Amino acid sequence: MKNILISGASIAGTATAYWLRRHGFNPTVVERAPAIRTGGYKVDIRGAALDVIERMGLLDAVRARATGMRQAHYYDRRGRRKASMDADLFGGRTGDDAEIMRGDLNELLHDLTRDDVEYLFDDSITGIGADGLVTFERAAPRRFDLIVGADGVHSTTRRLAFGDESQFLRHLGHYISISTVPNTLALDHEEAVHAAPGRTANVYSTARGAGAKALFMWASPRLDYDHRDVARQKDLLADALAGMEWEVPGLLDAVRGSDDFYFDSMSQIHMERWSTGRVVLVGDAAYCASPASGQGTSLALVGAYVLAGELATGGGADGYERELRPFVAANQALGPANVKGMVMPSRLAIGIQLTALRLLPRLPGRDKMIDRIAGPIHRAATAISLKDYVE
Repeated sequence: MKNILISGASIAGTATAYWLRRHGFNPTVVERAPAIRTGGYKVDIRGAALDVIERMGLLDAVRARATGMRQAHYYDRRGRRKASMDADLFGGRTGDDAEIMRGDLNELLHDLTRDDVEYLFDDSITGIGADGLVTFERAAPRRFDLIVGADGVHSTTRRLAFGDESQFLRHLGHYISISTVPNTLALDHEEAVHAAPGRTANVYSTARGAGAKALFMWASPRLDYDHRDVARQKDLLADALAGMEWEVPGLLDAVRGSDDFYFDSMSQIHMERWSTGRVVLVGDAAYCASPASGQGTSLALVGAYVLAGELATGGGADGYERELRPFVAANQALGPANVKGMVMPSRLAIGIQLTALRLLPRLPGRDKMIDRIAGPIHRAATAISLKDYVE
């Protein structure tokens, strides 16, 4: 087995391409977008994923591009600051954990592979034959020994090989939206948060002179929409946040003009198997933990490393699942628990949370409180011992 197609130039896709090439395989990456996606939001790299980044020789580059976030501030509906906390604690980071913009990480991974990995941009898979013959929207059909689906929670590869996503997707009762907006709050390595019952708005910027990211989360049952109909999604966002105060009305106006709008349910993917025939899945396509877990990027990096390593050393797809499933289970467990602290159900719950944050620096059990916030993420992020696949 030498020729391997990877569907999706995501973090999982580009990282898988790197490790497959390093093990002597011949990977090809097909990506629907016309180029590597350079936008996105900030992501965390923790625990075992940091080891993977170090083994790729990227640790210094990741540190150099770290967001450098300093603080998160909570505001009431009138714009009064009610509480503040350290940005690392806000993000559940401890020790050597790194935070980087998703687009920056994807660029670093692409730079590692662009010279010796074939990329087919502006194209996507349309069919997969039992003999490995793959058809594309634009390119001529080609035969591959293996097809790796790294094309996200709404994976086309998974649909073609396993069936409709409704079998595998578990909605966590919330939605999320992220867009680039003007930095009208003059945030400088800061986050500004406003919570209302069932809804949370968060604006952050990694530099005063740059734009900002507006992130919204809200409780909602499943919504009926086309995940490629951006105009409809912007309407749904406006409806969900109607009546919120603070800076939210202005942010929603700015989102209308955003060209990097992201909107999706807070959901997870659960599958009994990640492979069938000549197809194997990696990253969100196989085991999305939801943005609420804070571990999507780390799962993608570790999954890519383990998949390529097991394919190279004879473990194959079975070895990949055997090594990775406990790690995935530990990290998926974070999602449902974390989202409860991100979106408060009532004004009373919001008040209790803000009081706890104000008192945290002076509480005698401060270390235990911090461990309650960051400890579960750290334990999940380190819940695997990586094999040394490369001599």
